[in-house]
Amino acid sequence: MTDPTEADLNALDVTPGEAAEINAIAHPLLADPAPDANDKLVQIRSTTDGVVFVTINRPDKRNAFDAPTIAALYEAFETLQGADHVRVVFIRGAGGTFSAGADLGWMRDAAGWSEGDNRTDAMGLAKMLKALHDVPALTVAIVEGAAMGGGAGIVAACDMAVAVKGTHFAFSEVKLGLIPATIAPYVVEAVGPRTARALFMTAHGFDADAAKQYGLIDQVLASADAIDGFVTAFSDSMKACAPGAVGEAKRLVNDVAGRPIDHGLMEDTARRIAHARVSDEGQEGVRAYLDKRKPRWAE
Repeated sequence: MTDPTEADLNALDVTPGEAAEINAIAHPLLADPAPDANDKLVQIRSTTDGVVFVTINRPDKRNAFDAPTIAALYEAFETLQGADHVRVVFIRGAGGTFSAGADLGWMRDAAGWSEGDNRTDAMGLAKMLKALHDVPALTVAIVEGAAMGGGAGIVAACDMAVAVKGTHFAFSEVKLGLIPATIAPYVVEAVGPRTARALFMTAHGFDADAAKQYGLIDQVLASADAIDGFVTAFSDSMKACAPGAVGEAKRLVNDVAGRPIDHGLMEDTARRIAHARVSDEGQEGVRAYLDKRKPRWAE
């Protein structure tokens, strides 16, 4: 692991003095969806062929989280739950930074809350991450600049991630006496328990190349100039895949992971493929292959 500057290591984007000031907070990097969610904080753009872009839009704050931003992200991901026509969802931050973690002002406000209030508030990020995890379409994080703390948690909760070379990552919560609790299930799933322990317990920063080695991202882009080309090529490649089958394949992985391979699992998987074979997409896909033509969804 490399050892970047103190600013890069600080998941909450605060100075050491400010870190000491908020160190009494009882719960890490979390917030509850607020009723005053602002759609300007999270922008959603879609194309006619089912490509969606979700952008965290607080570039002046390096796209740090606060309660309204988390609420807006939650609403965006909830909206995508029933969007059957969506093929792929790209998630990124505006202004060249993915996310610096938690907003200092929001964390400072939380310093006076009780443990119960913090626990209630903590469900905000938990619900947002779960909503992202459950989006039926393939989700891809495009990471530039930095992804710290909860920002790196969003990366882990996506199905895939790419990062521009030189991007900084860190889970620095323990430097503030905190823990990366709510993001932990997704990070552990992405990198494995042993690597997660090292990253969480040391708070060491790491770059995009190391993130790929750990399994947090899947590909390193040479520069930000390569992002548009990646998005176009990847979106085009997804046109060959049936949207409904993509969602079912995602649910299949989530449902079988960690289960024992017993008769119950065998029956479950047999039921799923039988249903797929008689579905509209299954029938169209096989017929198109036999007829040596593209299926309807690829036109």
